[in-house]
Amino acid sequence: MMNKHRKILGMMAIGAFLSPLSVLTSCSDWNDHYENASGGSNPNSLFEEVASHEELSDFSVLLASTKVFRHHKVTETSYADILSGGQSLTLMAPINGSFNLDSLLTVLETAQGDSAVEHFFVKNHIIRSPHSAVDSRLKSLNGKYVSITPDQIGGMEIVRANVQTRNGVLHIMQSPLEYRKTIYETLVLDEDYKEVGASIASYNEDVFDEDASVSSGNIDGVPVYVDSVIYERNKMMEAIGLLNAEDSVYSVAIPTNAGWNKAWNQAAKFFNYADDVEKRDSLQKYYTMRALLDDAVFSMTMQASPNDSIISVQYNRSTPEYHVFKKPYESTGLLGKAISTKDCSNGVLYVYDEWPFDPVQTYFKKIEQEGEYSWEITDYTSNKCNITTGLVVDKEKRTKVHKGSYMRIAPKSSNGIWDVTYRIPNVLSGKYNVHVVTLPKDFVVDGAKELPVHYTVAINYYDQAGKLQTYPCGDKYSVKSKITDLVVAEGMVFPVCQYGRDGIDVTITISGNSKPIFASKETTEMYLDYIYLEPVIE
Repeated sequence: MMNKHRKILGMMAIGAFLSPLSVLTSCSDWNDHYENASGGSNPNSLFEEVASHEELSDFSVLLASTKVFRHHKVTETSYADILSGGQSLTLMAPINGSFNLDSLLTVLETAQGDSAVEHFFVKNHIIRSPHSAVDSRLKSLNGKYVSITPDQIGGMEIVRANVQTRNGVLHIMQSPLEYRKTIYETLVLDEDYKEVGASIASYNEDVFDEDASVSSGNIDGVPVYVDSVIYERNKMMEAIGLLNAEDSVYSVAIPTNAGWNKAWNQAAKFFNYADDVEKRDSLQKYYTMRALLDDAVFSMTMQASPNDSIISVQYNRSTPEYHVFKKPYESTGLLGKAISTKDCSNGVLYVYDEWPFDPVQTYFKKIEQEGEYSWEITDYTSNKCNITTGLVVDKEKRTKVHKGSYMRIAPKSSNGIWDVTYRIPNVLSGKYNVHVVTLPKDFVVDGAKELPVHYTVAINYYDQAGKLQTYPCGDKYSVKSKITDLVVAEGMVFPVCQYGRDGIDVTITISGNSKPIFASKETTEMYLDYIYLEPVIE
């Protein structure tokens, strides 16, 4: 889902990142969107009230100096203008000496300094609509939640509370409110994790919302908007978890820069796309990031019994063997073995020297294709064979069969020749052992004659240039009266990745080669349980 927040560009002295909150270009814009009146007998506006207090002179200068930032550009509207307007607000004003005015004014002189000071400091001290100092939890203009009591706001002491003005309430503070970073902000701004943060931030993009924008008609056939609404979205966070959302609670497992780079270099090799694939480098980057981050994010609202096990955001009930981590807080558990933790405004960051996951349990997984899944057959010689799905009836035998079912492949003619081709989706550019698992006939038909089946296997794959190649695996035989798990290709290297490429898959063709003349020694029928690719880590 798209974050429904208007977008500005934020920046600190130590780095830059995108903030999720909106501003308006003028006082009239602001008032039109948020008209409200506080009532109050004090004729002063919030800004005039701040300016009247000598101990708030530094904050008064900062408000007058900080301009509203909109659509990556500084406007002519200052926060003195905003706080003098008709919108009713709550303002928390820190006294002189509690913050470094000169440093903030220096930041304002930089290209996007207004955005940084606005987001990290000024908007951190403003709440929409007037609120007295009573027990409550409210959201500042920059999206941060703050707890209020009669004596403190955000844990900071109130010097004087509940100063009424004509457009809001002023609370005079002993010190500024702390800006607590989200997990996303921490990853972007902290030097220890900036490699991860920069990778995630690279997916930030602006999306123009035509329906929410105010149009002034067309000029030369081109629509013109007097109020353009632009939303920020990040498709990586939409996939792994909204790490910038203040109303979420996450636990995130992340290595420091060196560990991230090492894991990246290893994982990227498995997402090498063919030269003819459009945007191959972008695909490699995206799926490498997903490989490293899919199991790193845990929504703590999803956990039924977190001390026993936690599930990542990617958990799927159909594959319960993945995305589950047992006893996570014990010393050998995923979160318990972190070298440090960092509290953020929307959760906890668990930090490691190395990427703390196993590729075989995350991205370089076993790939399985069920024999009974007829819809996964891309081709078969229908004039030569019949295919029929079946369920093993005997309960004891069924427990030994993968998912309890099979595909019966039988020739139509007396020559015993047939071909069936299965698609094998999402093969990575890595090394696999290729297995074919068959059932003996007596598993399916009680009292059947116990004979092996003779077959050949061909693996159809793509080379680096994107050309289809075939690897012949040669003759294979099952074992009579026993489920046969046969490695038909050991240590086969697939040169390119097919992950996420629907319709362009690796395929495996199985051909029946039993001859009628060997009817007393071989069967012409195959009872295919499943095919699987077993990852080989070097």
